[in-house]
Amino acid sequence: MEMKNYTVVTEFILLGIPETEGLETMLFALFLSLYLCTLSENVLILTAIISSSHLHIPMYFFLGNLSIFDMGFSSVTSPKMLFYLSGQTPAISFQGCVVQLFFYHFLGGTAALLYTVMAYDRFVAICHPLRYTVIMNHKLCFILATSTWMSGCVHATILTSLTFQLPYCDPNQVGYYFCDLPAVLALACADTSLAQWVSFTNVGLLLLICFFLILISYTRIRISISRIRSVEGRRRAFSTCTAHLTAILCVYGPIIIIYLQPTPSPLLGSVVQILNNLVTPMLNPLIYSLRNKDVKFALHKVLYKMGLSNENE
Repeated sequence: MEMKNYTVVTEFILLGIPETEGLETMLFALFLSLYLCTLSENVLILTAIISSSHLHIPMYFFLGNLSIFDMGFSSVTSPKMLFYLSGQTPAISFQGCVVQLFFYHFLGGTAALLYTVMAYDRFVAICHPLRYTVIMNHKLCFILATSTWMSGCVHATILTSLTFQLPYCDPNQVGYYFCDLPAVLALACADTSLAQWVSFTNVGLLLLICFFLILISYTRIRISISRIRSVEGRRRAFSTCTAHLTAILCVYGPIIIIYLQPTPSPLLGSVVQILNNLVTPMLNPLIYSLRNKDVKFALHKVLYKMGLSNENE
């Protein structure tokens, strides 16, 4: 058997966002602003939900989970990206790359499932309003939330294990701004067909199942809304569903562009991923929560208490 001498990779070099040479300072300021907005908005939403007893219902319980997801998802890639945009080393250790890829797909898979659960919650609320509190009881909400996070973990474990059981050697330059499946698999020194097939099937199957369930839920919701006699009732129900569907499109659109294309453009992929990793988590509080008068009232109370505490100090 012929033996080949491979240089084992101990770190990867992130090449960053294509065609942005000379724009590092401007991009750093922009992305740092988006990242800080994402964290502050979601911390406020989460604080309002936890501190306000009238928001301790299933809808806001899942919105709290979404806020945790948004903070975690944006934190997987943003700190490292901001680090090298500020002029620091673009290198990431092998172990760091593994961790980044795992948490990216762990939280991404969790998000797909969480949106599905939230669609089911809206289906029960609108189609079976009198039985809502009975069906969406505390036990079921806990089981659904726990299942989404655990399933996302299993999803990411499969993808990460298949990706990093392959040998990696020179070159070690990742043509992307973070460690993701398409860019990392391109550097493997062995046949990647199995890993590519499983990743395509795993991501694609998860998306299709979740999208199918969401489609069923919102089809039933649309039918129920059309039967509401009150114009104000139809408007409120439609407004809630529109917010949910907008957020779902913001998540599913980028995933379809990145993972279901045979040869995605590196520049297009980077732009879409930035929208997915930074812009969508920042917009989710605006789409879901800040348009809701109950959440706005709870936020006013939180900010008022914070203002009083600052005055007392």
